Amino acid sequence: MPPPRAADQDAAPAAPVASGPEPEPGAAGTGPAWPADPASPRGPVGPGRPPTGAPPAGGERMPPWLPRAVLLVLGLVACFQLGSWAFSQLIGLLVNILIAFFLALAIEPAVARMAAGGIRRGLATFLVFTAVFVVSVGFLAVLGSLLAGQIVAMVEGFPGYLDSVINFINSTLRTDLSRLEIQESVLRSDWLRKYVQNSASGVLDVSATVLGGLFKLLTIGLFSFYFAADGPRLRRALCSVLPPAKQAEVLRAWEIAVAKTGGYLYSRGLMALISGVATYIVLAVLGVPYAPVLAMWVGLVSQFIPTIGTYLAGALPVLLAFTVDPWYALYVLGFVVVYQQFENYVLQPKLTSKTVDIHPAVAFGSVIAGTALLGAVGALIAIPAVATLQAFLGAYVKRYELTRDADSSTSRPRRRVRLPRLR
Repeated sequence: MPPPRAADQDAAPAAPVASGPEPEPGAAGTGPAWPADPASPRGPVGPGRPPTGAPPAGGERMPPWLPRAVLLVLGLVACFQLGSWAFSQLIGLLVNILIAFFLALAIEPAVARMAAGGIRRGLATFLVFTAVFVVSVGFLAVLGSLLAGQIVAMVEGFPGYLDSVINFINSTLRTDLSRLEIQESVLRSDWLRKYVQNSASGVLDVSATVLGGLFKLLTIGLFSFYFAADGPRLRRALCSVLPPAKQAEVLRAWEIAVAKTGGYLYSRGLMALISGVATYIVLAVLGVPYAPVLAMWVGLVSQFIPTIGTYLAGALPVLLAFTVDPWYALYVLGFVVVYQQFENYVLQPKLTSKTVDIHPAVAFGSVIAGTALLGAVGALIAIPAVATLQAFLGAYVKRYELTRDADSSTSRPRRRVRLPRLR
């Protein structure tokens, strides 16, 4: 093909030749389709510069709220972890405060009555605590003497028991065992040496447990003393941060809790006294040793462990009566069963109808739930707590009169359906 001439190169083309679709303005590789307009908000558009305001080539921009949301979530998680750790560390103190609060509610009626008689509230609280302490220490001392006497008697009679067992084995199996040989073999055995070593190392654990228990008792006593002595001041401080409507509700709940907790403990104490006196009479007539201590044991355990407490408390008198005479154990067991029925159907409804009127099944279930949550402490405070909750909710539950159909359906006796006889 011949090269173009110079005249042809200098000549301007008349019109572009359409060889395809017209490229869009600003397309890559085509150059600007019109002159750059400085007044345009987008600015000059070229092949190497993206338009102003367009998203970056790598992706969308991060939302401005995302960093703050991440920091907020991390802060909430950290606060939750810190709260869980603090609660796990303070659970023992919180349980002690809960016990002290219920104990203060229990002695509140006696303290309030003494304070109304002219005695200072602090002195009245001290007198009540002194009486409770003296009774508790006396009971533990007498019970400890009972256990110590039984242990000494068992240790002194152990050689005789061992001789009788060896004689029975020799006569039955035709062996020739001797008590001295058995004692020497036991004393020289390795398991006894290991047991003594483990017991020596466990003495420190027992001492730490005893000291920890004494510290808990001291903590509970101090908190309960302050709650009982400064009860009115505590109520005023609590109500001062609440509106008037809420103040009335708090005072009402406080009064219900005091009435139910105090009524529960006093009614249980009265039934414990009756149960203890009845048990003492039966044991004294039969000649069972340690009758006063066993009567106190039966009275306390049977009343503060509902439904099955009588049977648990009666196990110890039955065992001691069996050592005197097997028939005496049967008599004591019969008395325990009969008295339990008398208490459930005659004594308890009359004494607790005005204080803690809850169904026995609800009481037993609340004790199980309290034991599962707080152990022995939950078993002790479960019934007054449920009674308080029941009384507080009962004040807000509206009751209606039964219709004639509902009343008749619940009180109508069942009709007996007679089937026709087959011939």
